[in-house]
Amino acid sequence: MRGARPRGLTGRMSPQHLAAWPPPAPPPYPAPRDHRDPLAWIAPTVATVLLGVLGPAAGLLGLMSVMATDGCGTECSQALTNALTLIYGTLFFGGFLAFGSWLAAWVLPWTRRWSATRVWLAAASLLPPVFVLLLVFTLPAP
Repeated sequence: MRGARPRGLTGRMSPQHLAAWPPPAPPPYPAPRDHRDPLAWIAPTVATVLLGVLGPAAGLLGLMSVMATDGCGTECSQALTNALTLIYGTLFFGGFLAFGSWLAAWVLPWTRRWSATRVWLAAASLLPPVFVLLLVFTLPAP
C-alpha cells in the first residue's frame, strides 16, 4: 500500500485547522510596571521634609557668608571670592533646579514604571542646598 497516507501526527494539517487556532489572549491584568506604586509618596515626602530644613539653612548661611568675610574688605583672596561667587550662583540657579526636580518628583505618574526616576529626582532636588552648605562650611580663610 504505497499510495496510502500515514495516519496520526505525521499527516499534514489542512489550512482550515491552522485558521481555527485561537490567537493568544491578552493577560487579564495590566503589566506589573503599570500597577500603582503604593510607596510612590515616600521619596518626594522625604525630599520635601529635607528641603524644608536644608533650603532655609542654605539660604541663610549662604547669604550671611559675605558678612563673615567683611573683615578682609577689598583685599580678599581669590579663593574666597571664587567660593562666594559659586555660593551665590548655586543659590540662584540651584533654586530653580531644586524646585523643578522636586516638583517633577511629585508630578510623575504614581506607577512602578516611574519609581526609580522619582527617587532620582527627589535626590537631585537636595543637591543644591547641600552643595551650598558644603561651600559655606569650607570657606577659605579671608
